[in-house]
Amino acid sequence: MKKTIALVEDEPDIVELLEIHLSRGGFQVKSFTSGKSFLDYLKKNTPDVLILDLMLPDIDGLEICKQVRALNSTAEVAIIMLTAKSEEVDKILGLELGADDYVTKPFSPKELVARVKAVLRRHAPRQATRTIEIKGGLVIDLEKYTVTLKNERIDLTPTEFKILELLASKKGWVFSREKILDYLWGDEKAVIDRTVDVHIRHLREKLGPASGCVKNLRGVGYRLEE
Repeated sequence: MKKTIALVEDEPDIVELLEIHLSRGGFQVKSFTSGKSFLDYLKKNTPDVLILDLMLPDIDGLEICKQVRALNSTAEVAIIMLTAKSEEVDKILGLELGADDYVTKPFSPKELVARVKAVLRRHAPRQATRTIEIKGGLVIDLEKYTVTLKNERIDLTPTEFKILELLASKKGWVFSREKILDYLWGDEKAVIDRTVDVHIRHLREKLGPASGCVKNLRGVGYRLEE
């Protein structure tokens, strides 16, 4: 079954260009030229990936990002920001609000399709039933792609889950920011080191009482310990 990509972009030329390339990439594309029409769509539908322009005519893209993350039905949808703002502070702000990745205009359509495939790989279900248990009741289910704390589900974005999975794969090992970026994006990475710090902070906030298991070694990286 084709994955559904929701494209929220108000520039017709960009919409047409991305529809062509995403369709060639094997995706079903649902395009929206306003934030309101997309939010109406969300009431009954859940896309696999959201490509979100930050500068829309009616609703600010950052506000849409916040609303998508706030809904239980869409909290785990992968979000790629599409923005003309190239300043680091703008990228960090988007990541703070829960975006998984960002692409700056002007951009290569092929690169954007590659980014879409990358976030989908991060969210792909596992073949074997495996769980990782952490002291304190934290359980990572690698098949169901879920995390629970004392049997209460914690909703993580695909990127947050992949980071937790990596740290839990070798408890006590220190993973540098570069290693984490390699694991998340591989050869497709074109992001800044602070991206990792933002996702780690979100991860800790969501882990609540279990946040202390994610340790930061200043100037080195991160590790998971019990």
